[in-house]
Amino acid sequence: MTSAQVDNGNSGGQAVEVADSGASGEGYQRALGARQIQMIAIGGAIGTGLFLGAGKAIAKAGPSLVLAYAVAGLVIFFIMRALGELLMYRPVSGSFSEYAREFIGPFAGFVTGWTYWLFWVVTGITEVTAAAQYMTFWFDIPQWISALIFTVILYGVNLISVKLFGELEFWFSMVKVTAIVGMILICAGILTLGFSGAGDTASVTHLWADGGFFPHGIKGTLMTLQIVMFAFLAVELVGVTAGESKDPKTVLPKAINTVPWRIAVFYVGALIMILSVVPWTEFQPDVSPFVAAFKKMGLGLGAGIVNFVVLTAALSSCNSGMYSTGRMLRDLALNGQGPKFFTRLTRSGTPLVGTTFSAALMLVGVWINYQWPGDAFTYVVSFATISGMWAWIMILISQLRYRRLSDLGVLPRSDFRAPGAPYTSVFALFFIAVVIVMMGIDKDTRISLYCAPLWAALLGISYVVLKARNSENKAFAKS
Repeated sequence: MTSAQVDNGNSGGQAVEVADSGASGEGYQRALGARQIQMIAIGGAIGTGLFLGAGKAIAKAGPSLVLAYAVAGLVIFFIMRALGELLMYRPVSGSFSEYAREFIGPFAGFVTGWTYWLFWVVTGITEVTAAAQYMTFWFDIPQWISALIFTVILYGVNLISVKLFGELEFWFSMVKVTAIVGMILICAGILTLGFSGAGDTASVTHLWADGGFFPHGIKGTLMTLQIVMFAFLAVELVGVTAGESKDPKTVLPKAINTVPWRIAVFYVGALIMILSVVPWTEFQPDVSPFVAAFKKMGLGLGAGIVNFVVLTAALSSCNSGMYSTGRMLRDLALNGQGPKFFTRLTRSGTPLVGTTFSAALMLVGVWINYQWPGDAFTYVVSFATISGMWAWIMILISQLRYRRLSDLGVLPRSDFRAPGAPYTSVFALFFIAVVIVMMGIDKDTRISLYCAPLWAALLGISYVVLKARNSENKAFAKS
């Protein structure tokens, strides 16, 4: 993205001067420090999918869920290193759509930008609705009031400054990290010292003694892959922060390289500990494994603690959604693939119109969910997983094409090359294809594959119309 694009997009009283020493080449303020980027990266890998969704996955796969998270985590690392290679080549805020536009074509960039925007709008709707539901655990208030308050507060935070967004995300992530580390330490204490109500039966042998490591066979493990991958959605958010990081060349590689130990500790480690303290046969699909573990330990406050943590996780996700949607809409608008008014920035360097538009849609979605909480809304929500994985696919294909061009000397080599590429990137693409096949086999997730062609058709028609109206725009001509 050029400075000329930023200048043209920001004509108006609220424009940010690119010449500002604190601004990036896209007009954003580089206000996110290393501490905030690290916690955004950590928080992106820890969501309600772990705290709540793991219960259903344990019922399907038993202890072998640990292996599913480990393998999927390795694939996520391959994806993040592919993204890191692209980010060091050219760190931009609208990274996924920018790279797809450059290395695949303008239509790929158009689809990726709008799909990732939709992913976060849908996710924001579900998460702010979930947060409102979690509030009823303590307070007898209408859900729509909590949803409205949360949306307005997070909207305000995202408009004030990117630094405030980063600080709030830092503390959201800190709560999630503290909860998991606390659970691991408690479980370790039970296994070694034998205290609490679970001390007499706690043993690592639960990982293989109750029906084996694969109690439902390999198929049972494979059928959990979509749940596992859903838990990892948003880990790529660190790429969206590239245009607003103080020192992206240093901070982003460090954040990406922490992916393996984050997954090893927060997913694999936490599940090993929980499944060692509580036999997998005692977990219920609709009950958080963390709540079940606390009850087994005799800790009556467990349900309240987990409710607070998942409330934090939901608000964190909604906060991230507001942040990323505004940036994606602005990137599309700067390239002529969206309305020009989305290019507007506030004086503090935040995308005013794009964030406002997305927040408004989130509120409409909350109202729809309140009025018609039936299957129709569930079908829309199920689209989140497939749309989120689309961004991963575009990252991998873009990295493969960039690597080929850089190896030929056409483009400069990245300072942060993905190890094992192109083979690791090809393996990651194959793994995602397997997950999509599993989604088609599972009747509960199959609907998301029906929604995808409809969305693709809508985007295709929109692109043809935009291209006809902007035939001279270079964004519609493959470079």
